[in-house]
Amino acid sequence: MSSAILYEARLLLMSILAGAGLMALYDGLRIFRLLVPHSWLLIGVEDLLYWIFSGFAVFYLLYRENDGALRIYVIGSILLTMILYDRIFSVNFLKLLKKAGRCFRMRLRKHK
Repeated sequence: MSSAILYEARLLLMSILAGAGLMALYDGLRIFRLLVPHSWLLIGVEDLLYWIFSGFAVFYLLYRENDGALRIYVIGSILLTMILYDRIFSVNFLKLLKKAGRCFRMRLRKHK
């Protein structure tokens, strides 16, 4: 196989992993919000910082792996992976966490 094709495949794989990693990080932020109540202002600041970090992470990926050249398919694959991760994994994971939280709260109430 051509080295150029292997390079592009590797870049695509790296962008898919970056999208999944960024959404996993956001899931961690969601879990933190479930555990520690936040005001709407703090949630907004956290989201702003997360998206700034995400922008730098994508820029770093492009800079390190592609010498800073902009590749639309890299940004598109990161975005698509983030959407798919959110729709497939995150939604079900958060439902499970909320059910577990309700079950845990009910058990605490019974013991009081």
